[in-house]
Amino acid sequence: MNAQTTVARHWINGQWRDSETHRDSINPATGKTIGSYAIGGAEEAEAAIAAAVRAFRQTDWKANRDLRVRVLNEMADRFEARANDLIEAIALENGKVKPEATFEVALAGPGLRYGAALVSANYGRTAEWQAGRFSLMLREAVGVAGISVPWNSPLALLVRSLAPALAAGCTTVVKMPSQTAQVNALIAEVMSEVKSLPPGVVNIVTGEHDVLSHLVESPDVPTISFTGSTHTGRAISQTGAARLKRFGLELGGKTPLIVFNDADVDAALPKIEKAVTTFAGQFCMTGSRLLVQSGIAQVIRERLAKRLAKVKVGPASDKDSEMGPLIDRANVDRVDRMVEDAIAAGAVAVVRGGPITEGTLAEGAFYRPTLIEVSDPGMAIVQQEVFGPVLTLEVFDTEAEAVALANDTEYGLAASIWTRDADRPLRVARDIQAGTIWINDWVVMRDEFEEGGYKQSGRGRLRGLASLEDFVEHKHIVLQPGVVK
Repeated sequence: MNAQTTVARHWINGQWRDSETHRDSINPATGKTIGSYAIGGAEEAEAAIAAAVRAFRQTDWKANRDLRVRVLNEMADRFEARANDLIEAIALENGKVKPEATFEVALAGPGLRYGAALVSANYGRTAEWQAGRFSLMLREAVGVAGISVPWNSPLALLVRSLAPALAAGCTTVVKMPSQTAQVNALIAEVMSEVKSLPPGVVNIVTGEHDVLSHLVESPDVPTISFTGSTHTGRAISQTGAARLKRFGLELGGKTPLIVFNDADVDAALPKIEKAVTTFAGQFCMTGSRLLVQSGIAQVIRERLAKRLAKVKVGPASDKDSEMGPLIDRANVDRVDRMVEDAIAAGAVAVVRGGPITEGTLAEGAFYRPTLIEVSDPGMAIVQQEVFGPVLTLEVFDTEAEAVALANDTEYGLAASIWTRDADRPLRVARDIQAGTIWINDWVVMRDEFEEGGYKQSGRGRLRGLASLEDFVEHKHIVLQPGVVK
């Protein structure tokens, strides 16, 4: 990273900034140190907020649509130009295998270009409600937006919040996760290459909960876009309530994959496998619950078990690897405890994957895919987000039972329905409480269409036209140009 020293630093007000405390960045595939980084806290957060406030109040960023369009398109150009560097960094520090890292990086350019298009879509309205009397409804940028990005897809999930925030005219403070500090610094370096971007419009701080807490508590940050766990989403919402803080929250998920007797099994099985192994299951839309109708349950059970047992787990440096590591060893231990507790409570291990403890992979955070069958939907392994390559199997008899099981968690982020029936998909989709539902597919996302959760999976929407709503205020101006007689 040309603009960096050996320490990955923050990027505030268009300048690199260090911190007193440095920590090591770890490759999750090897457990080895790959660099060091400055860990931010309240001091860095306050400096970033002050820079964002100045940029919002003292530049024409919020009013200059042409500038915002130019910046977002330039960002897209630069991220596309640096794609190979970003792919390598994500694979090394985040652990994604190369095709997954490539997929993540490929989302950035289109997401930013759609943000540029949103600038023109953000318009108000006017009406002459009485002769000579007009009402003007304006949509104005709310101010400084705090954006909190998780470690599982740092670039894609940054762009998903950043693009609409910038399109609306907000300036931003971005809290990036410490687990991807080297990636964060590369992202900041790419931002520094955007010549039209005014200093202070985008500020990037690597840190943890103290940075997020400072953003939530600051009176100068009226809106927060947070992607992360439901637990943290609830906590920051409670803290922010004292200031009537605005929150856009995309939280946890327990995506059900519902397979009916008439499903195309050959088409479904590869998608089900990918649904639980993509990003090693560290994905809010991971297909973590398999609901199968009784007529094909045995076929699905046997064929899926063979597929999962053959998944090649390994580092991104091995081109044959199909699934990378978890983010660290602590998460390997956490996921395995959840599986062990489920088995102790009566779940049946159809495929008992688990930690890799032999050979060269033993030094990394690798966890083989696991399939466990449960008969009690109230079990913790069904109700709680695992965030690992663990799939539960439940068998149902009727369509109504399938819908009831699909809705029987506190989450409602996404779902997938597999059937050849012409009428069933829409009927079932209408009854499922989830923000995104795929029919005979999984994880098809478009920047033009909204994404978000029902129930405890969040509030608000990202992507699509609705993504602007968390970043704008509505102002009513009543105009009487002359005396009405």
